[in-house]
Amino acid sequence: MPPIYVGMPARGWRSRPQAGGPGPSVSPVSARVCAYAVVRRVFERGAYADRALHAEARELDARDRALAMRLAYGAVQRSGTLDHLIERLADRPVARLDPPVLAALRLGLYELLYLRGAPDHAVVADTVELAKTSGRGGHGLVNAILRRAIREGPATLLATLDDRTPEHAAIMHSHPEWIARLWWQELGPEEARALMAADNEPGEVALRANTLVTDAAALAGELPVATHGDPLLPEALVLDGPFDAHSSSLWRSGAFIAQSRAAMLVARALDPQAGERVLDLCAAPGGKSTHLAALMQGQGELVAIERNPRRAAELQQTARRLHATNVRVELADAAITRSGEAPFDRVLVDPPCSGLGTLQARADLRWRVTPQGITEMTSVQAGILAAGAAAVRPGGVLVYSTCTISQAENQSQIAAFLEAHPDFALGAEGPVMTFPHRDHTAGFFIARLHRS
Repeated sequence: MPPIYVGMPARGWRSRPQAGGPGPSVSPVSARVCAYAVVRRVFERGAYADRALHAEARELDARDRALAMRLAYGAVQRSGTLDHLIERLADRPVARLDPPVLAALRLGLYELLYLRGAPDHAVVADTVELAKTSGRGGHGLVNAILRRAIREGPATLLATLDDRTPEHAAIMHSHPEWIARLWWQELGPEEARALMAADNEPGEVALRANTLVTDAAALAGELPVATHGDPLLPEALVLDGPFDAHSSSLWRSGAFIAQSRAAMLVARALDPQAGERVLDLCAAPGGKSTHLAALMQGQGELVAIERNPRRAAELQQTARRLHATNVRVELADAAITRSGEAPFDRVLVDPPCSGLGTLQARADLRWRVTPQGITEMTSVQAGILAAGAAAVRPGGVLVYSTCTISQAENQSQIAAFLEAHPDFALGAEGPVMTFPHRDHTAGFFIARLHRS
């Protein structure tokens, strides 16, 4: 499992010394070199941004890793906006640019427009040097375009954008048009604009104190970074600064796991009790399974289902690290109805989804998800939800959750389920939804259902 690099640097940071001005013999700062490699791997090889960062940032210290993550993730997230502006500055379609040149332009223009931490000449000099490393030329074009961007200025360039329509908003907030139109229709223009804008900002960095080992107050006292809590989630700590989680001895001892507050609400909604029998479908990577185990105080049985052998092994490792001894990992297909065994008191269905509520944290996801993919997922979700319902005892509880903002996967899914399963009813509180722009955490949908 790759390390978790949590936290982002402030808008200002150290830049390299500029004695005598930039020149071809000056090497770019390490964070920019790493970020450039990540952007190229994402767009030229189809790599996932987090895995590419893990591979490229091995030799960087915590400060440079945080900066590299901010640069790379920002350039990937805002590539739609950046490409629109690059075409304006270059007077040509981005499709005509060599991929290494385009990667350099995305990275350099992102830093000039959105970060404004290092001197402009340092950003341009480093970006030109990065473009030279591809050996294909084009660094002169990079230099010319970025210097034109400096002359026009960030305020002037960004003022050319607007979000009056879904199509314009898709460019301004760097989302695929279909997502902009979906949210425009389902949430309304004002909410859609605010949500898309929030998706491009650093998301919260939260830790869940493992109450099988410690509590949030004790954990906060041991962390090397300031935190604040959440009155609804006594186990939650939101970090107020950067923190390299995997390098911490507290992580190795199982004192915490990185988890959004929205994800923590899922286990709280299921509300398992000590001694009960609980089923968690699609359980990997284990954040919710181990949270359920902690809420059960390690007593009772929690069966965690995962069909992918590698992910099941990672789930098992997570359970061991977090001392969740009542978790039993089972390699199986969550959509297959379980038979020949006693029903469960509580069942969690957290199926695969489009992940549209996690675009802050998953830089490249918006460019991977498709409307066709959502249609396919709804069928899978319905099958897993039906299998979960069959495993709940009479009088038991079923929770359906996703980390997406899509009515087809959420409200419509539950409506269809209730029509086909009259022995289940939605709790009086109704579904819970969180939004990045409103709640400053991931976007989740959580429906708590009771079986009569």
